Amino acid sequence: MRHLIVTKAKRLEGTVRIQGSKNSSLALMAAACLSSEPVILENIPVISDVYTFLDILKEIGAKASFIGANKVLINPGSISKPVINPAHTKKVRPSYYYIGSLLAKHKQVTLGYPGGDKIGQRPIDQHIKGLRLMGAEVELFDDHYTVKADRLKGAEIYFDMITGGATLNIMMAAVLAEGTTILHNAAKDPEVVDTAILLNKMGASIHGAGTDTITIKGVDRLSGCTHGVIPDRLIAGTYLMAAGIAGGCITVENVIPEHILPLIYKLREAGINFNINDNSVTAISDGSIKPMKIIAEKFPMLETDFQQPLSVLLLKANGISIVTDKIYPERSNHCEPLRRMDANIHWYDGSAYIVGGTPLHGARVHAGDIRAGACLVLAGLLAEGTTYITGVEHIERGFVDIVRDLTGLGADIRLNEPEFEDNERMLKLL
Repeated sequence: MRHLIVTKAKRLEGTVRIQGSKNSSLALMAAACLSSEPVILENIPVISDVYTFLDILKEIGAKASFIGANKVLINPGSISKPVINPAHTKKVRPSYYYIGSLLAKHKQVTLGYPGGDKIGQRPIDQHIKGLRLMGAEVELFDDHYTVKADRLKGAEIYFDMITGGATLNIMMAAVLAEGTTILHNAAKDPEVVDTAILLNKMGASIHGAGTDTITIKGVDRLSGCTHGVIPDRLIAGTYLMAAGIAGGCITVENVIPEHILPLIYKLREAGINFNINDNSVTAISDGSIKPMKIIAEKFPMLETDFQQPLSVLLLKANGISIVTDKIYPERSNHCEPLRRMDANIHWYDGSAYIVGGTPLHGARVHAGDIRAGACLVLAGLLAEGTTYITGVEHIERGFVDIVRDLTGLGADIRLNEPEFEDNERMLKLL
């Protein structure tokens, strides 16, 4: 079984260039289907989730492929069957973006229910609410659902909770709808802004992205364009935390500092120092960490996706820390593996209660989702001895090459692929 092997890091130093955002890339790839012409997306990360989205595009009839390093060409003109295989939707939660991007042009979309990381319930009720207000019919079946609309019409929609997925989905649906759509209590995530920028380049009329009220005036047609994906703030934040875990000086390049300021403020409270430039951030730490209380929410608050790796950082602090996840109160996949490494961490009612200051020890652990995987890699850098991490496929859904990046900073981490090693042994015997 493929697994990562991580040993304790003495000190990490160096620079790592941050890849394009996974979450933004998936939204942009779906949004490209709204165009009547080819769209080129740059800075797309070469990860498994992107390949799943490419498979979806090809199966529904689009021409979609990498045409160079981190560059994807999508030509939606040949889309003929907007039916998305449930096998794909189980792999990648944001597959529901294809409703918003396909419904106006194709009148009907069928797909399976969202999957992705196992981090608790992520209902699609706000998506359904918005689509119905715009005149769509939604039929729910056991393993899939179908959305139909002869003509989408603009509507005023208030989301009952802040949801990036529904904001993006309904924003896409509204672009080619008749009239004006206003989204209230909209998500402010950078991915929402990035997608609005792409759609406006294509000829859409979207105003207010990045605020809690977004206004979309429907247009008749969108054209092709070229657009570069924003950097992945979640990966940038993970590597900055590594400086606090191992001690050292780490610079992340190709970042938008404003996207990770909430994290930087909390890491400063923990005792990590920062130098911030236009497109880079440097974390400097002697390895001393202070205990804290943290509430993880939605952007522009401290991002829920940082909850798990922050829990590892706080295991270094001498004292009690509490990390509460307001968005996914069941996101506790990291706690049991960390306890196997002798961490004093317990999950109760949406919060991790952490007693830090005692050594971790390497163990065999399994990553159940992307962020839990990043969390366990950081724990391996902190633990005495050697840590073996399975579930590598989850980490590869978000990170292009976590081994390369951390090795470049001085970490002792490698990917063990038994099949490859067996082949090598066979060749030697021959």
